[in-house]
This record gives sequence, structure tokens and C-alpha cells, in this order.
Amino acid sequence: MIHELKLMAEQASQESATQPATRPVLANVSRRGILGGAGALVLALSLRSPAQADETQTKEQKEHKYGADGMPHGWRDDPKVFIAIAPDGTVTVTNHRSEMGQGVRTSVALTVADELEADWPKVKVVQAWGDEQRFGNQDTDGSRSLRHFFQHFRHAGAAMRAMLVEAAAKQWGVPASEVTAKNHTLTHAKSGKTLGYGDVAEAAGKLPVPATVTLKDPKDFRYIGTGKIGLIDNFDITTGKAVYGADTKLDGMLYATIARPPVYGGTVKSFDDSDAKKVAGVVKIFKIDGAPIPSEFMPLGGVAVVAKNTWAALKAREALKITWDDGPNATYDTDVFRKELEEAARKPGKVVRTQGDVDAAMAKAKTKVVAEYFVPHLVQAPMEPPAAIARVKDGVCEAWASTQGPQAANDRLMKALNLPDDKVTVNVTLLGGGFGRKSKPDYVVEAALCSREVGGAPVKLAWTRDDDIHHGFYHTISAERIEAGLDEKGMPVAWLHRSCAPTIGSIFAPDPKHELPFELGMGLVNTPFSIPNMRMENPEAAAHVRIGWFRSVSNIPHAFAIQSFVSELAHAAGRDPKDYLLDLIGPPKTIDPTAIGDVWNYGEDPSRYPIDTGRLRGVIEAAAKGAGWGRQMPKGRGLGIAGHYSFVTYTAVAAEVEVDEKGQVKVQAIDIAVDCGPQVNPERIRSQMEGAVVMGMGLALTSEITFKQGRAQQNNFDGYEIIRIDAAPKVVRVHLVPTGKYDGPLGGVGEPGVPPVAPAIANAVFAATGRRVRQLPIRDQAAGA
Repeated sequence: MIHELKLMAEQASQESATQPATRPVLANVSRRGILGGAGALVLALSLRSPAQADETQTKEQKEHKYGADGMPHGWRDDPKVFIAIAPDGTVTVTNHRSEMGQGVRTSVALTVADELEADWPKVKVVQAWGDEQRFGNQDTDGSRSLRHFFQHFRHAGAAMRAMLVEAAAKQWGVPASEVTAKNHTLTHAKSGKTLGYGDVAEAAGKLPVPATVTLKDPKDFRYIGTGKIGLIDNFDITTGKAVYGADTKLDGMLYATIARPPVYGGTVKSFDDSDAKKVAGVVKIFKIDGAPIPSEFMPLGGVAVVAKNTWAALKAREALKITWDDGPNATYDTDVFRKELEEAARKPGKVVRTQGDVDAAMAKAKTKVVAEYFVPHLVQAPMEPPAAIARVKDGVCEAWASTQGPQAANDRLMKALNLPDDKVTVNVTLLGGGFGRKSKPDYVVEAALCSREVGGAPVKLAWTRDDDIHHGFYHTISAERIEAGLDEKGMPVAWLHRSCAPTIGSIFAPDPKHELPFELGMGLVNTPFSIPNMRMENPEAAAHVRIGWFRSVSNIPHAFAIQSFVSELAHAAGRDPKDYLLDLIGPPKTIDPTAIGDVWNYGEDPSRYPIDTGRLRGVIEAAAKGAGWGRQMPKGRGLGIAGHYSFVTYTAVAAEVEVDEKGQVKVQAIDIAVDCGPQVNPERIRSQMEGAVVMGMGLALTSEITFKQGRAQQNNFDGYEIIRIDAAPKVVRVHLVPTGKYDGPLGGVGEPGVPPVAPAIANAVFAATGRRVRQLPIRDQAAGA
């Protein structure tokens, strides 16, 4: 799964494609597991080898320069996506990405159903297990599920529709051109004859797949783009019938918990389990060896307790007496490390983008503005902590897990258990949130190791909230320093940005100390401002904890620093912040991201996905208009604005905040505008933006992980605070800015809403109080001096 990231970490170089390029082609296949019986049509997208690729591929695709799933792993163009029609007419769509509240099951199904002309109540979805050969890349991260597979779902649905039409035409002995398919019914208008989809499914399955298909005109869409389709899982979720990882039960199941090293890289020196064994229900206590640093996605190690129930496992863990060797990170202190990062950011670092002569322009500038920003460690803290069930018996492993990366779990189970691929199966349950944490399958491996240790009984291993916060993969800590030289009009003629943060690459290779291309491409090197002299630098930063991706990843510190600094420059120039930001962006134009240092560009072809400053301007203007930008605000209230480009989507936030006499910040309203290109499922886009606002508010106002003596200081939601319902804004207005045609490129949706929230709130605090916020969370920074 992580081959490309490992290469980047080890070589600190550009990503390279290591697998042959392929492109999708439609084909018939047979899968009884999906059919539930014989006599049904099954259609799939399968893969051609490079030798079979036709001339519709671009030169760059043929050279393997771009991959449709370049982040975080895999350079295969597309997965196999299965669709089936049973004899009773039921359409079954196999969803290959994990469902964690983003609505991917619904969006995939409605896309297929629209092109298929299926009746929505007759459509159901089944979840794919982890199988890269069958389904392609299944990692649910990077905001790319619909972005990469929308057109292929459309083609699959259209091809199936054409085959059904052909089968009906043959049965009636009429030309296919005289047969129409609509709402699950095939009709021959001249004779008045009709057939249901199930009536001809078997016959259609014997036909060759058409070489070309005709897609519907978007004006004829019944489901795509309408926003009228609710979550396909909604009834089960709201009535408690949905099965998450923590809900899975198997006959004879045991329960496990693990006492893990409190410091990353620590090990067990010795342990006394005599008291723990006295707890009723304990089955076995044993040591698990952890992977050495860099530990990648493998378990941290520790002492495992397997018992007949969860309570016994937890009580026995409490009774363990363990002596730890804390290892190389025993002295990690985030207060001390912050000072080290800030000091590094004040000195020259590795140049990652340069244009013009920054030093000369800075020396000639009329005025100079300097500011430093700080973002702490964060943890994903999904409502459902990591949970997995595994059964390892007779040389076979089967697991059930709330995972974003079933193939990653499959690969790590093979490694930990020394089993071949065909002896490992990972089943994907619903996820009670993920945010990047559940891409890392250490907890799945732990469950399997416990099952093997107790002779093959199925074992459920569920992390507690304390486990989740103490032993996670944390969002990086970051110090950002920006300097600007301004001309007589207060506009920058020089811009210097130093970003200093430990890299995700540190979990794959011995601490590369520099951010990798994909991190640099998250709002740093691709800053789209019209400034003649710009330089971005990346000083060294060591990692002392497991660094992992967190919803929107490095866009968080980069957007916070840049968009806050723009507001500071506007104030220095005596300008309106929104107008100043638009002037910095400049007139509408497209920018080749690779020309300004972004070699990654979210894994996308820059000719299809250039940076479009017109679209960035559009969302800023939409958010400002929604908030009533420019209106007179009462004392103690202010408006702030921020815009950002991430995951090839454009978002902007205008925040209205109120700060009371004690410095307490209350967000009254948020306007968030998004331009993600064609909108497949507007209802889910709105929901994603609303969720991003709430999560972004938590980062802005309350959330922080700190370390002392290598140990996380927060234990639960009393210490790691997320936004409570009483802190939510009274109003959240989502503005969908429509651009692009449905045959054009889509942007991501799951992550782009988060980055502009915190800087918009911080800028609003300044507008309300005159006090700057330069670190997150805000806490008491809005209070008077």
C-alpha cells in the first residue's frame, strides 16, 4: 500500500510510478457471492495492460508520470467495480471504498443507477472486501473516491443499460434502436411490449460488452446532481441496525486489550501479571513485540490480555505491573520542541520553491512584515475508536474491521502472520468516523496476533478512547514563519515562507526530517499569489511520535499561516482583508502547478487540473456575499475570511464571531463556499462542508495534544476537547459554486472544507478585538492584555 510513500521518505525525492499503467475496459465476469444465485448479469470494469492501451491516453499517462490513485498509494489507473442484476430485477452495486459517513456508498450507487436507468428502490449496495487485484486501490482517503471513479461508474451503468436493451431487442426480434430503457423497464414503443431488467439479465450477460457506450445527457439525470437522494444506509444507521467494527460478533468470540508502551519506541523490560491473572474471565496474558522505529503501520507492542469479556480484559490490564524502557523519545516535550521548531524557522532551510530575487526585493521594500504561527499535534479521535475482530486458524486469517485501508490491513496481516495473500481476507464494516486514523491497520494486526495466541478463537480488540489518544498517529506539529516586503501601496514585492514540521515519511524511513513532496504540495509551494519574488523553505524537523494523515493533512498549518498573514498584511496596508486577498490572487488565470514547484498536484495531471485563480476568487466572493461582507458590526463582533485550494477543490470561509469581555470566542455564523467542479451528490457535499466547519472549529478553538516525557498529556474528551453542540454556530450556510461539465474533472470533497475554517475565525477575532491569533487553539488569545 505505501510503497510510493516509502520511496519518497527514503529518497526525499519526487514520487515515482512503480506499477504498469492501465486503463479501464468493460468486461463480463462471474461472481456468485454478489449474485446470490445464477442467472444474473454481472458487469465490471477490468484492466488492460500497457500494451493494450489505446491512443486516448496522454503522453504523460503512457510514461506513468501520473496515476489516478497517486495518493497515498498505488499507480494503477482504476479499480474493478462490480454491478449485478438478479432475476428479480434487484441491482447490486459493489462499493470498493469504505463508508465512514461521507456517503460514498450512496454516491457510487446513484451514479450507476442513473446511467443504468434503474429504479432507485430496487438498488442495493454491498461492501467489497480488501482485494487489490479485483477492485484496484481501495484506500479511502485523499478525497478521491468520486473524483477518480465517477466516469467509470457512469460507463459501467451505461454499458449495462445497452446490453439490456440489446437482449430485449433480440427477444422481440426488433432493432435495438427501437427499444428504450427507463426506470427499470425496457419498452418497445411500436408494439407496446415491456420487460423488466431481471427478465433479460441472463440473456444480456451472454452478450459481448459494447466497445463504446452512449452516456446520458446531464439534463436527463434523475439522480446525479439533484441532491434528492438520501443516504442509502440512513435507516439502518438511525435505527441502530447498522454494523460497525465495534458491533461485529462471532460465535465463541473472546475480547482483548493491550497495555502499549506510553512512549513511541518504548519496549517492555519486564512485567508481573500475577494480580491480573486473578481477574475472573482472563484467558491469557502475553507479550507482543512492537515494530522498531520507523514502525510504519505495525503494532507498538506491549502486553496483551485476552478474556471472556471486555470488562475482564480491562480490569486485568489495570492490574498489570509493567516496567517500561521508554526508548529514544523518553524526553519528548512539546513545549521545548516548539521552541526548537520556531528557532529553526528563523534560519535558512531547504529551498523548495523560488522565483525572482527575494533577498534583493526584501532589501528594497518600503516596509517589512514578519509573523510566526504555530499548530500543535492533533489526533483524529473518531467517535468509534479503532476496532477489529480476527480469526487465525489452520493457516487462514479472516478479519472484520472498521478500516479505511483494507488492502493495507491485508498486507500487514500477511507480514505479521507469515501467510500468503490467498489465506488472508479483510472484511470492511461501517466506520464510525475515520479522518485518516483508520488508514493505519495496527489494531487489525493486534487482533490477529491475539487470535493466533489463543489457538484460533475469534478475538475482538477494541481500543478505548484513552488508547486512541495516547497511541495514535498524530497530525504533525508545525511552526510557520512568513516574511513579506511591501511596496508603497502595501502590496508584497517579496514573500518568504518557512514551514518547519516533522513529516509523515518518518514512519516509513529513518526520519527524513524534511516534508515530502505531497506535504509541500498542500498549500505551501503551490501558493497561487501574484507576487514577483517568492521563496519557500523547509528547515529540518525530527519526529518523536507516529505522524499520520489527519483530515486535510498539511493544508491545516499552511492555510492557517498564509491566510492569517494575508489579513495581517491587509491591516498593515490599511485595506479591506477580502479585497486585499483578491488582489494578491490577481486576475483569473490558470497556473501549471509544476511550474511553481508542486511536483505532486494531488497525483493529478496538471493539464487537467491546473490551479484556476478565477475559481479561487469565485468561492471567496461567494462566502463574502453570503456573510454580508462589509456590513457594520456591533462592538465585540467581527468578520474574517480565508480561502484555500486543496485536493483540487476551491473553498472559502467567512466567519462571524463574537468575543465577550472575558475573551471567550463564540462563532455566530459560518458561510462556506465550495467549487469542486461537477456536483455528483449535492446533499453529501453540503453535509461534508457542514462537518468540516465543526471539525475546523475544534482545531481553531479547543483541540490540542501535548507531550511531556514522551507521553501524551490528554486522556479523553475532557482533555482533548472537540466542539460541543452548544458551541456550534447558530447558522452554517453552504454555498455550492457550480463549475465544470459532468464529462470534466471532479475535485475532492471530504477534506477541502477544513483548512480555511481556523484562519477565518482567527481573522474574525482580530476584526472584533484588534488582537492577533498566531497559534492554535485560540483559547485565551482573544482576552485583553
